[in-house]
Amino acid sequence: MSEKQQTPLGALVMAGQGQTEAERIADGIFMVKDISNAYLVTTGDGDLLVNTGFLGNGARNKGLFAAHRTGPLRRIIVTQAHADHYGALPDQKEDGTQVIVGAGFTETVDYFDRLAPFLGRRSGKLWASMTRRDGPPPKPPVIVPDVEVATTLAFEQGGRRFEVVKTPGGESLDSVFVWMPGEKTLFTGNLFGPVWRAMPNLVTMRGDKPRLVRAYLRSVEQVRALGAELVITGHGDPIRGAETIRADLDMMHAAGSYLERETIAGMNAGRTVQDLMREIALPADLKIGEFHGKTSWVVRAIWEENGGWFHYADGTTALYGVPRSAVSADLVELAGGAGAIVGRAHVHAAAGRPLEALHLLDIALGVTPDHEAGLTVRKAALEQLLAASGSTNLSETMWLKAEIAETDKRLASHAQKGEG
Repeated sequence: MSEKQQTPLGALVMAGQGQTEAERIADGIFMVKDISNAYLVTTGDGDLLVNTGFLGNGARNKGLFAAHRTGPLRRIIVTQAHADHYGALPDQKEDGTQVIVGAGFTETVDYFDRLAPFLGRRSGKLWASMTRRDGPPPKPPVIVPDVEVATTLAFEQGGRRFEVVKTPGGESLDSVFVWMPGEKTLFTGNLFGPVWRAMPNLVTMRGDKPRLVRAYLRSVEQVRALGAELVITGHGDPIRGAETIRADLDMMHAAGSYLERETIAGMNAGRTVQDLMREIALPADLKIGEFHGKTSWVVRAIWEENGGWFHYADGTTALYGVPRSAVSADLVELAGGAGAIVGRAHVHAAAGRPLEALHLLDIALGVTPDHEAGLTVRKAALEQLLAASGSTNLSETMWLKAEIAETDKRLASHAQKGEG
């Protein structure tokens, strides 16, 4: 995969670039592609939106929908409290528009606001290059919902029936889906992640409140019971056909159940979380995409959901606030200098053991951060991991690319100092 190519998830996230008109996906249902898609549903009594798109895209999305509007915008339903779903809401809301969200929306937004500096730094490292954004992320708009749905909200609008249903758990704790029972049409948003029939991301790299595996499985069961014939997600094309949808949901449920079962069995057998991350794999007939979540990450999430943050294998020091890096200088001195550790790291990298190399380089570069040979080996180890990943998982790919770019900067800075 070349530098300009993107992972399947990356391609979905950026699919709206260049879109010149809303896409009709069903009778009276239109899609505008965005970081997360926005959907217009027309009725005999005005219109309804399911999600609105990302910050800064409100005027664009409103313009793309304009040709298909039939009357006042009666309702906007937001499927989850992530800004890519509601960021464009203020530009599209009209006088009298009712804003409907899931219970916990306000609490989830408050969580992201309270941790904005922390989460912003982490998100920036992962996503700034993809969203072509310089500096801190834009501040999401303040949304005051009219209705927070705790169980189910059913209503009729212009001859079409809708049910907004609170889910046990999804990509955020306030997730809802929108069900049109008369048409067997379901809007899930990113309830199961940004890619359909793919591994959930139970703990994100940027940070978020944990998404519990049992809640995810109950949400799959809840959706599966509907018998939907059309599923419209947060990204990509709709999924069509009751048999296809049922088979996909069966696969997602079976894969999640397998990972929970195997992880708990391993915990009971005394295996460490690292053991299980390496050893547990889905059988061939249960393999689903790993574009956002990964098998090994789900295993770790399940381990820590059930076992907590303290791993006995980490020993006594994990109970206290002195990290292993506190003795890096001692290890470098005992090894005879950073060069000796870098040399051993090079051996590991050359033998195709990039993670072992990086463990050693964390020690050496923690003490001598501008060690040129160490930085060179670090870059090589990271590039090995990126090549081995196949650039399939977007979070993993963006992390590794960010680490490589950071290493390049440090090498360039070292070269400039040398020239000076």
